[in-house]
Amino acid sequence: MSLLAVLKGRYGATGFGFASTADEVCASVDLSGKTVLITGVNSGLGLESARVLAARGAHVVGLARTADKAGAALATVGARGTSVACDLAEPDSVRAAAAHVRNAGRSLDALIANAGIMGLPKLAQAHGYELQFFTNHIGHFLLVTSLLDALAADARVVVLSSAAHLFAPRDGIEFDNLSGARGYSPFRAYGQSKLANVLFARALAKRFAGTRRTANAVHPGGIQTNLARHMQSPMMAGLTAAFGWIGMKSIAQGAATQCFVAAHPGASGITGRYWADCNVTRPSRLAESDALAERLWLESERIVAAV
Repeated sequence: MSLLAVLKGRYGATGFGFASTADEVCASVDLSGKTVLITGVNSGLGLESARVLAARGAHVVGLARTADKAGAALATVGARGTSVACDLAEPDSVRAAAAHVRNAGRSLDALIANAGIMGLPKLAQAHGYELQFFTNHIGHFLLVTSLLDALAADARVVVLSSAAHLFAPRDGIEFDNLSGARGYSPFRAYGQSKLANVLFARALAKRFAGTRRTANAVHPGGIQTNLARHMQSPMMAGLTAAFGWIGMKSIAQGAATQCFVAAHPGASGITGRYWADCNVTRPSRLAESDALAERLWLESERIVAAV
């Protein structure tokens, strides 16, 4: 049997696995009366998640760089919801989006931090910080922490990470080089941002202790979406080819894990974990470091207070 066949046929304790789709994992879920916030709703996994969760009855608060893009996306998939402008690289935009959501008065039953950028070929910065770290982590850190009061008592926060967190720098987070100015590698910087996503979910779960709220990180799998549009270097092409050999997922399969963790009863009460193929799995050693997670949280608070 080929490796691809093994992967596609693998199902874990939840009854779902590599080949499961978002529709399949949510088939028995009733989200009537529930509200789910999704960043990056305008394309890829965010759009598919909006379609599937709305079909199960959820009101989707869709965030994209402009309200028009978010609204058009929701309309495209027939999702009942609210469109909100949110540019994760611009703190003022994130704060305005959070204020908009709070003022709408809807309690959030799930928040899927889905948006992101990947593999920028050259160093780009936002507010003095490397752009992938700032967009993928700091933008979501600011958004989520600004919406804590809007979360339902049993809300689920789902942070999209990646197996690429394994390619983070040796020490995990380069606190002395968050600008990227002392050396920049597209995929190492992306890996750092994805490790930050796992650590953020871990630290948030610690802060949810004693409540029914949960926070988890997810790896969607290798998926051909707009996220990979910058992957033009030989190294990026090689990684893409490797993922293709192992087996790329469809967007429907890629959205399954985040939809499962955000909505399925099988994920209820599970917190501070890393998920892949709709099942809990082990991330890297660094991703399980509470000390590193706490240091990142404190540094993230410092950053958002200054920008």
